[in-house]
Amino acid sequence: MQDNDNLKVKRNLTALVEFSRVINSSLDLNFILNNVLLTCLGKFLATRGIVALNINGKLQAKSYKGINEESISLFPDIDASENCNENDDLKKFFTDNNLLASEKISSSNECVGIVCLGEKLNRQDYTRDDLDFLKTILNISASAIQNSMIVDELKIVNRELDSRIQRLSSLFELSKEFGLFSESTKVTRLLIFALIGQFLVQKYALLRFEGNDIEVIEPKLPVDELLSNLRKIDYHQITTSLNREQVALLFPSLYEMGIEVIVPMQIQGKTKGLIILGKRINNIDYTDADIEFIFSVGSLAIISMENRRLFREALEKHKMEEELDIAREIQRNLLPQKFPSLSNFDIAAVNVSSKQVGGDYYDIIELDENDCVVAIADVSGKGVPASLMMANMQAFLQVICRQNIPLGVATGLINDLISKNTTDGRFITFFWGTLNNLDKTFEYVNAGHNPPLLKKKKKIIKLEIGGMILGVMKTLMQYRSEKIQLMKDDVIVMFTDGISEAMNKKGEEFSDAALEKLSLESVGDTSENIMKKIQSEVQKFTDGANQSDDITLVVVKVK
Repeated sequence: MQDNDNLKVKRNLTALVEFSRVINSSLDLNFILNNVLLTCLGKFLATRGIVALNINGKLQAKSYKGINEESISLFPDIDASENCNENDDLKKFFTDNNLLASEKISSSNECVGIVCLGEKLNRQDYTRDDLDFLKTILNISASAIQNSMIVDELKIVNRELDSRIQRLSSLFELSKEFGLFSESTKVTRLLIFALIGQFLVQKYALLRFEGNDIEVIEPKLPVDELLSNLRKIDYHQITTSLNREQVALLFPSLYEMGIEVIVPMQIQGKTKGLIILGKRINNIDYTDADIEFIFSVGSLAIISMENRRLFREALEKHKMEEELDIAREIQRNLLPQKFPSLSNFDIAAVNVSSKQVGGDYYDIIELDENDCVVAIADVSGKGVPASLMMANMQAFLQVICRQNIPLGVATGLINDLISKNTTDGRFITFFWGTLNNLDKTFEYVNAGHNPPLLKKKKKIIKLEIGGMILGVMKTLMQYRSEKIQLMKDDVIVMFTDGISEAMNKKGEEFSDAALEKLSLESVGDTSENIMKKIQSEVQKFTDGANQSDDITLVVVKVK
């Protein structure tokens, strides 16, 4: 019975590790959702299921299996709240479609979505263990889903910016005029003259936002009444131009003041001000082309008015870059400066940061004359937050590895510490182990990291035993360790995804397969030579493409 339980646990952990690897390998939302749903259906032998996501505060069905389109069209319109699974309309939808087991997808106390599965093929009820496993899958999925949704949003913003650039090209001459002025008052005056001359308007106002403050520029409207009405609405959220019908529908108090057109002045998609226009003297309605012209002129004007601010920001950015250079130097100093001298092992390592302060980490820690800890980790994200997590990781490891605690238990302690100190969905993939110089053994734990490659003669063995990534949740199940016997000329290659996912100019990845091939070819080489050869091949493959991720490599060769 115990063996069956252990086998079940092993299968579950292996499935979770593989699942985490798969969904974090892509930023395509459909790919992630399909994998989430298919994994759940396959695990519980269910034939139907649905994934609904929080889209602008509402639950929307995004992926489903075994449910027809007609039924999906009846998915209820409800808020994506923390208690959404208690909604009566949603419960009815689940009941009508024979969906039995539901669980929220949550991240940082925010409802990301919900998953509901149908009846099992064996008609057995969902157990507490089933629901706990489902919750674990969804916790792992939450950050991947959120990241893919953010990427989709950024793609939409980029397309909008491209469109605006095209429209601005037709206003080149006016752009040059705006560019001649360094004072905002001259820019606004030229903008007003352009609008009055073009549209023969008498009622107008220019508004500029600075935080929560509103600057009213040369208004021809009652200022107090205008500001009173504006402060009743979230004017920062006016991101698209509004014609007369839309103003009347959305902001009737403004429409009653004689306002017919509201156009945002934007920089990089953020509303920095508003152009407010009343009826034209000739009583001709504003066309879509007119509103598009107003939008383009307003964008040019606000960009010109922001020139001084942008210049100040440029100076501040330069100062920040200098500080980041110092941070990078400090971070480099956190990495081991020298390696222990071991009679039976030859160790080499390298860390190459991308342009930012990175989240890659490796360490070589001498415990005593016979034992040495080798570790490698990759913190999600980049920049200062990632580097701070990396520094915490190093501190935890330096303390815990010297406590003579079993490797699996120690990994759980590190995970608990990381989880406790992480609140924004960040996580760490982590691999570490202990080399014994006397008996040439290596005991390791893999916490969701890219499996290191063990070359034994002409065979590659992936070191995968362990558990889930660090920082996702408190340790629920002890991490497993594996001790392996090493022989002369065996080679262990530890790496971060900056190597396997290094991309060339065609968008192709270097791949695990290429790294395995290089490892197999490392016959008779020192660890230093093996490391340099891998670096060289990665550089040759990328051929001048920008390095988007940190590169870390640790090579251990048995003498």
